[in-house]
Amino acid sequence: MAFIRKFKTGSGATGVQVCWKRGGEVVRTEHIGSANSEVGLEKLLKKAQKMIDEGKRSLFDLDDFNRKVEK
Repeated sequence: MAFIRKFKTGSGATGVQVCWKRGGEVVRTEHIGSANSEVGLEKLLKKAQKMIDEGKRSLFDLDDFNRKVEK
């Protein structure tokens, strides 16, 4: 399971990480970046969500579905 972690850095910025958990333990962490503004933070959060979404498998195989419908 992946989730986005926000935290305050020593300089007061907001850091963003993507963390993966397995069995209640964090097994991997990717640092996305840190931001000093709301606009910058939103960009980092979108980038983090995109990273999570790229790792997900589709619930349905639409290509397979379309091939069956065309027959």
